[in-house]
Amino acid sequence: MAMNESMDETVAAWAEVTLDEDRPGLPRSVRDGGHVMLDAVTADNVRSVCRLRVARAQRRFVAPNAVSLAEALFEPKAWYRAITADGVLVGFVMLYLDEAEARYYLWRLMIGEGFQALGFGRAAVLQIIEHVRRLPNASELTVGYVPGAEGPEAFYAHLGFEPTGEIDGIDVVARLRL
Repeated sequence: MAMNESMDETVAAWAEVTLDEDRPGLPRSVRDGGHVMLDAVTADNVRSVCRLRVARAQRRFVAPNAVSLAEALFEPKAWYRAITADGVLVGFVMLYLDEAEARYYLWRLMIGEGFQALGFGRAAVLQIIEHVRRLPNASELTVGYVPGAEGPEAFYAHLGFEPTGEIDGIDVVARLRL
């Protein structure tokens, strides 16, 4: 029983730390000169990455970052980064990179609530595209997304992704030719 109580106290204490304590202030939008980076997820920022959330209406479109990181733990081809703007954590991205098969897939992209519509997602994906272009035999980047209102379909279309007609589970698969 003591072990469970201790674990419950640890989880409760961890949950009490709010995202506001993790960010010194709001970053500038990309339009206003905000600088977007793809940074390593480290012991120093992993909890902040896991606490970052999308708006409630968007939760059916993207898995929580903690789930994504757990999946990456068991997938050696996972490549993931924290998205920062002016040094402030704003999102998370994860790719599936199979250089042997030249398969490159944008597995997860999330920009936290309060940081959307500021150009951070677009800037991050443009960096991802450039990263993938430098990989062996890269000819396309694919993405899967859940269709629906408040979903990312228009976002990906504006970046040049086109639906392939393929459905993977509940995800529409789209491709960007590189």
